[in-house]
Amino acid sequence: SGHKFGVYEDDLADFAWLRADAPTDVRCMEAQVMDLADDISYSVHDVEDAVVGGRLELEVLDDAEARDRVVAQVRSWYGSAIEEAELYAAMERLPEVEAWVRGFDGSRRALAALKDMTSQLIGRFAGAAIDATRAEHGDGPLTRYAAGLVVPPGTLAEILVLKGLAVTYVMAPREAEPLFRRQRELVADLVRVLSDRAPVALEPPFADDWRAAADDSARLRVVVDQVASLTDVSAAD
Repeated sequence: SGHKFGVYEDDLADFAWLRADAPTDVRCMEAQVMDLADDISYSVHDVEDAVVGGRLELEVLDDAEARDRVVAQVRSWYGSAIEEAELYAAMERLPEVEAWVRGFDGSRRALAALKDMTSQLIGRFAGAAIDATRAEHGDGPLTRYAAGLVVPPGTLAEILVLKGLAVTYVMAPREAEPLFRRQRELVADLVRVLSDRAPVALEPPFADDWRAAADDSARLRVVVDQVASLTDVSAAD
């Protein structure tokens, strides 16, 4: 189809209409902003959740061995687009952020401080991208394909460090936990069972989508969407 973007076959006509006359293999500004917003949100909130859950103390960035572990996990999970030196520099900068939380004890004051840190980091990352983009492309509307989002390498490194903290202290250890393995098995089982019993077992909106689907691939996508919409409680039921 002449592009490098992953698109479901049943979305291809809509995608082609949306991309009509667009530069080849260039995402629009809105898509770039959305991707950055996802990166910022997940990186910051995963770290916040890890601290609240007692899996992570932010003082780990004071320890050289811990910094090495974080860098290794960033390289393993997210690749080598950002140089190691940038990652280490980011780990020096982040603890110097005024709102950086130390000595988290679960108290209301500590929780408020953690929320403040979360807010400050989101503003820090988004603000850096806005400033860099405006510095390169100037004022005025920068929508669609008029410009590309500019994110400073140092900002990308700081985001990756937060992702690396979440991986090192939450995601990688969780891979070996029996509960996590059981949750993965439950999701796979749900997809199989709902596929076998569709459309009767699907909720009405998804049952309608399943009936309208053109082929098995589209029907499987509906089942996956149904499973993704479930909460932990409803999935267990």
